[in-house]
Amino acid sequence: MTIGEVARYAHMRASAIRFYEKVGLLPKPSRSGGQRRYDQNILPRLALLDWAKACGFTLDEVRELFGKAGEAFLSQRMQKLCRKKIDELEALSEGIAVMRGLLQRAQKCQCLDVQECGRRILNRRRS
Repeated sequence: MTIGEVARYAHMRASAIRFYEKVGLLPKPSRSGGQRRYDQNILPRLALLDWAKACGFTLDEVRELFGKAGEAFLSQRMQKLCRKKIDELEALSEGIAVMRGLLQRAQKCQCLDVQECGRRILNRRRS
């Protein structure tokens, strides 16, 4: 398959496929007449890569997910990375809740200037 065909099947841009090759997440394809030629086996790997991207995994995390020959099963790597990502999401969620509270309180602001607002914030921090 050509890179265009792979891109269509995988619902990706050809530039993304070339990028993933460049960073080592995809094996280098064979070439015929100067064009990249792919085997059907590239499609499941691209599907997993696209799923990992949608989950917010970094390139390094995807590398860890793909693993190396002789490492733990994919399921073990997947569970470890998913636990880590869920913990990150929980921390982000807590941060968002704090921000929401601050913003909701700020919507009620009736301060006339920066000095008054800053004093009120300082007084709240002291109590």
